[in-house]
Amino acid sequence: MTHKKIAMEHDKKIALVAHDNKKSDLIEWAIYNRVLLAHHRIYATGTTGEILEQELGVKITKLQSGPLGGDQQIGAKIADNEVDFLIFFWDPLEPMPHDPDVKALLRMAVVWNIPIACNRASADFMISSPLMDSHYDRLVPDYDVYRTRKITRDE
Repeated sequence: MTHKKIAMEHDKKIALVAHDNKKSDLIEWAIYNRVLLAHHRIYATGTTGEILEQELGVKITKLQSGPLGGDQQIGAKIADNEVDFLIFFWDPLEPMPHDPDVKALLRMAVVWNIPIACNRASADFMISSPLMDSHYDRLVPDYDVYRTRKITRDE
């Protein structure tokens, strides 16, 4: 499969998502990294976005709560190249009724080759990377062949 480049500008588009049991971890992480996050565009789901906006004092683009479609909204933004990074603190010990949405969100991140951080350590490495504050060309599979494939009716 061939690949194409998608430019990630100096100011990144970052989605911050957290399950209920992980919200405090994400908020603490965001406060600690407030200066590094300040010039990036931040998206967040539901109450996570409300809390982040209050704590950080920056504008957060708030979407629906995860179980109400927010995870899928983030996934759509990934597919539309409106999100460059996904920082998703999910709780591996708590079954969620919307687990299929979570799996779909993580799938979109992999399909479109965007970095994913699922815990504080990976988020720390990601946010402190020299690539965070520079232009970067992300390679993604060229899905044009898939989109334009000829579908035939089975006879």
